[in-house]
Amino acid sequence: MKRTSRIYVTSRRVALCAVVVLAATSASVAAADEAAGPFGVTAVVGTTADSARVGALFSADKAGSLSGNHFCTASVVHSPRRDLIVTAAHCVDADDGAGLVFVPGYRDGLAPYGVWKVGRRYLPDGWSHGQDEDSDVAFAAVRDRAGKRVEDVTGANRFVTGVATGATPVTVTGYPDSREVPVDCTNRPVAHSATQQRIDCPEFTGGTSGSPWVNGDHEVVGVLGGHEQGGSTADISYSVVLGGEAAELFRDATAR
Repeated sequence: MKRTSRIYVTSRRVALCAVVVLAATSASVAAADEAAGPFGVTAVVGTTADSARVGALFSADKAGSLSGNHFCTASVVHSPRRDLIVTAAHCVDADDGAGLVFVPGYRDGLAPYGVWKVGRRYLPDGWSHGQDEDSDVAFAAVRDRAGKRVEDVTGANRFVTGVATGATPVTVTGYPDSREVPVDCTNRPVAHSATQQRIDCPEFTGGTSGSPWVNGDHEVVGVLGGHEQGGSTADISYSVVLGGEAAELFRDATAR
């Protein structure tokens, strides 16, 4: 089950039809040095400063009709130009010529922080030359809007590499394609392999590819994707272990 949801993209992207049944209880965001709970509970995200940093990706030709048309998740990360988002490579490696837009804080068909055009994209060589699942992370610059840059409007998390898997709990936030609001879940990642990490969180279905894994220090330490482009079941999600290749890619994306 690939976590991209897009009915009109290349054959690599398989649309996923799933009904999301979410627990009614709220999930708490754990601080970096704490073990707050409940863990492993998926719930609708409230409108907060943190949730404004996460948004949905759309084809640019859907910018005037957002409802039901998002296909992946992305989030704003701090950069010198204050214009950078991170997502999964398989979300942005092709767009059928229509272009892409990023809508931070997307909710119920509305764009409370605006619709931002996606410009240049940065993909690792491992993905560009063979779609290596260990390279399934990407950055993209979004263009200025009304004289402002996206980070000035939404704030940003920091992109961090080299963090040991499971060092702290993380909160994963994303947009299932069957919902018009974001959901999140907090848990502690575990190693799947030397290059992949996994997290147990229910109902992270199609559309959640690219969801950031954020620790209590507002650091992105994972991006939903990687193994099986995010996972073959809705209850277990994966991320590339963010190491040297991701660090080099971030340097390339910020050296503009």
